[in-house]
Amino acid sequence: MAVSYDKLWKLLIDKKISASEMRKRAEIAPNTITKMRKEQEVSLTVLSRICDVLDCDFGDIIEHKKAQNV
Repeated sequence: MAVSYDKLWKLLIDKKISASEMRKRAEIAPNTITKMRKEQEVSLTVLSRICDVLDCDFGDIIEHKKAQNV
């Protein structure tokens, strides 16, 4: 599965919240942010915590991308 967190990064800019601040408020590990920056999968629990902090829904922070065949 391929995912994109571009919507999350844009939402953070719009809400004037740093990724570090969001991470602390959502109580997620620093390596989870690293995984997200590399567009790797994270758990629904993590995404739910982020949604709670940002007062949004999953579709506001993540989108599915069609996997590229190599």
